[in-house]
Amino acid sequence: MWTVLVRAGLRPGVVKPCRLLRSVTQIPQRSLVHQENLPKLPVPPLKQTCEQYLTSLEPIVSKEELEHTKELVAEFLKGGVGERLQKGLERRARKTENWLSEWWMQSAYLDCRMPVAVYTSPGVVLPRMRFSDRQGQMRFAARLITGVLDFKKMIDTDTLPVEYLSGKPLCMDQYYQVLSSCRVPGPKRDTVVNHSIGKTPPSHITVVHNFQFFVLDVYNSDGTALTVDQIYMQLEKIWNSSLQTNKEPIGILTSQHRNTWGKAYNNLIKDKTNKESVRAIQKSIFTVCLDAPMPRVSDELYQSRVAAQMLHGGGARWNSGNRWFDKTLQFIVGEDGTCGLVYEHAPAEGPPIVFLVDYVVKYMQKTEIVRSPMVPLQMPQKLRFNITPEVKRDIENAKQNMNIMVHDLDVKVLMFSHFGKNVPWQHKLSPDAFVQMALQLAYFRMYNICCSTYESASLRMFKYGRTDAILATTIESSKFVEAMQDPAKQNTERLELLQKAVQMHKDNTYKAIHGQAIERHLLGLKIQGINDLTSMPEIFMDTSFAVAQHYNLSTSQVGSKTDCVMCFGPVVPDGYGVCYNPMDEHINIAITAFNSCEETHAAKFAQAVEEALLDMRALLEDTAKAEQ
Repeated sequence: MWTVLVRAGLRPGVVKPCRLLRSVTQIPQRSLVHQENLPKLPVPPLKQTCEQYLTSLEPIVSKEELEHTKELVAEFLKGGVGERLQKGLERRARKTENWLSEWWMQSAYLDCRMPVAVYTSPGVVLPRMRFSDRQGQMRFAARLITGVLDFKKMIDTDTLPVEYLSGKPLCMDQYYQVLSSCRVPGPKRDTVVNHSIGKTPPSHITVVHNFQFFVLDVYNSDGTALTVDQIYMQLEKIWNSSLQTNKEPIGILTSQHRNTWGKAYNNLIKDKTNKESVRAIQKSIFTVCLDAPMPRVSDELYQSRVAAQMLHGGGARWNSGNRWFDKTLQFIVGEDGTCGLVYEHAPAEGPPIVFLVDYVVKYMQKTEIVRSPMVPLQMPQKLRFNITPEVKRDIENAKQNMNIMVHDLDVKVLMFSHFGKNVPWQHKLSPDAFVQMALQLAYFRMYNICCSTYESASLRMFKYGRTDAILATTIESSKFVEAMQDPAKQNTERLELLQKAVQMHKDNTYKAIHGQAIERHLLGLKIQGINDLTSMPEIFMDTSFAVAQHYNLSTSQVGSKTDCVMCFGPVVPDGYGVCYNPMDEHINIAITAFNSCEETHAAKFAQAVEEALLDMRALLEDTAKAEQ
């Protein structure tokens, strides 16, 4: 169903990336004009959600557990508790612009106490650049910065193209949240501050090199953006200035567990100089990280190494201190030609990020015509930090924890070159559903069970819509993977089961983007229960509910026009994070797992996915030949 869909997002407590698909049409017009006319997100019927919930459990829980859950659901429906919570949600839906968005922002992002690095912030790997020297790195970074500023012009002038899906306009609000915004740690809950709203919006970016942060003003006094040449000269000044001293990697503090970082943050900003420096980073339009070269690896391992670098920086010894992980948007340009970005997920899902990436890459491919007058520009301001013994101790603690995270993250990027979207299309199958069935088959072959699988769907047809989940493991998908492993089954039957599984995935996708999925509705009922009742309803305390929410496969399709790879960490200790970008002739797939779990292995799962995709193509072709 990838042709009619934008995907994004996550589940409570974990955040996953998203995708912008090419079938979404863009029509230039004033993008905020239509916002008021967007429909409100509906609250699905209670009985419908309960029925779908029970159906979704069938392939992933035992018969005994399912029977017990059926009793709890019947009691929930008949006992009046469900109806009471449903009415509360419906009241909330009438009173608010979007009954879900604020709750979602809190539960999935700001209440989450895990580090944003690895656990919630996705990374994007751009095609490798072949810099011959550091001037090449500076020139590329300068062009990238001007490309982002050109994109920002559409935001500032409200000329961003409105996106349409199936003829319906989509909510564009998230595009206005990614620039000049930053997450701020709190003792129990974080906040996100957007500095673009106000009388004097920021006119600077932050550049970090050799662990040192600089304020780079990117606009002239007349409001025009600096040219590529001007920015290049300023980056040269930053590079030279940052080599003079070896500073503490203050940015590594932002990689900590949120409670730990919250305490360290309050300690850091007690000092007036530190506070001003932190504010300058938070207010900046975005951050550019000029990374030191990483250790060389073989071409086969290169993509996997870079994906890990985008997620965590490679460790305290390398570039993990060359970040401010709370910043919504950080572009990374390595001296060795590695480039990409990492983004903090709270303000927006993936579509604005992917659209921005595609826009900037296209912009950078244009011939440079503008030559700037060599007007002397002020030296970019180096941000000062006073490192007290307490701050020094916090930094050392963060270094140790980051190195543990780096060693624990298992990353494998599979550049699947055998075919792309072309093969499923030829057989009238959705490429997205086809890849999802391959993931189901790979998992079943490795573990001999079906697991709870998350795939995100955009709710941007609705005002301030974020995401809901397509639960990709279905009765139909389980029958298909079992048949693929049963030597007694004929290929004609296997193909029929594949087609049924793909159709069910398309149906579930349609429900999700039209606000009729179950994951967020159950979340809403649960939060309503916490707010309204003295005790939690039993269906949310049930083993089946815990199994359903334990996403061993957390997946997302990123339909970028750029030949890039998006990646993110697993959302459970014994799970996989899988992000895929299907191109016409090939598929880029990033797989992550944790080394601390003996049962998971990113490279083995990647091999199983590759074999599943090839076996499914063989199934299609063999059956087609037999029919001729």
